[in-house]
Amino acid sequence: METDNRIAQWENMTQADPDNSMGWLSLGTAYRDAGRDQEAADALKRAIEIDEGLSRAYQLLGQMLIQLERADEAADVLTRGYTTAAERGDVMPQRAMGSLLEKIDRPVPSVSAAAPSAEPVDGDTIIDRRTGRPGARLPDPPMRGPVGQFIYDHFSQDTWREWIAMGTKVINELRLDFSNPEHQDVYEQQMMEWLGISREEVDEHAKNS
Repeated sequence: METDNRIAQWENMTQADPDNSMGWLSLGTAYRDAGRDQEAADALKRAIEIDEGLSRAYQLLGQMLIQLERADEAADVLTRGYTTAAERGDVMPQRAMGSLLEKIDRPVPSVSAAAPSAEPVDGDTIIDRRTGRPGARLPDPPMRGPVGQFIYDHFSQDTWREWIAMGTKVINELRLDFSNPEHQDVYEQQMMEWLGISREEVDEHAKNS
């Protein structure tokens, strides 16, 4: 999907639903891909204002600010993002932000909070990685393969229902056709960004399961 088309579609979504943090995160990502760094930074700031738990948004915003040669602002964003990611158990964004802080010669925060555990509180309850709170476990993995298993092991029914609602907006706004493998990849990318997970985490979890 061409970058200009993606930008137009995410602009439409954020105009129609200005409090949609995922829409702003995706718009910021699209601006970044187009080399529109300042617009990317503005969109990512808005995403964080709406949802302060978006670890990926902190990471991308820090990258944009570094490219814009605003190291002091980047350090502040990355420090807050690093702590947020540590509290939520978002391992890959946390590592990336630590590396970015080192790149600009700023200290990496010492964090004492343990990452949320994916172990169930009981057979039907799990500590949801996105919210950090107990929630009802999904009855089964929501899809085949390692991504579905990762979601099953880390997220509650409430979070998954929230994504389904968001995912429906993504499908409609981007006019995704699931018979097209490229559109399937776009949907999965948006889902993983919203959940705050990376392909590396999924692959590592699959190896250790």
